[in-house]
Amino acid sequence: MKSPVAKRSIVIGGHKTSVSLEEAFWSGMKEIAGARSITLSDLASEIDRNRDQGNLSSAIRLQVLAHYRDQMPPSNLPGNF
Repeated sequence: MKSPVAKRSIVIGGHKTSVSLEEAFWSGMKEIAGARSITLSDLASEIDRNRDQGNLSSAIRLQVLAHYRDQMPPSNLPGNF
C-alpha cells in the first residue's frame, strides 16, 4: 500500500509549523480529532506536549498507531495467538 508523504502546516502552541506525514496518518489524525471533537491543531499540540523525545512526525505516527491498536480486541493484536 503506497501512501505518499504530504507536508501540511498546523498551529502548535500558537506557532505555525510544517509536519510531513503519509496520507494514511493524516487521515488517522483527522478521524481521531473528529471523534474527540477537537481540531487537528489541538490534537497535534497535545501529542507535542506529551512526547518524551524524537521529532513530532514520529510522535504523531506512534500516537495514531496506539489509538487504533487500543481499539482492537486483545486477541487480534500482533503476538497474541
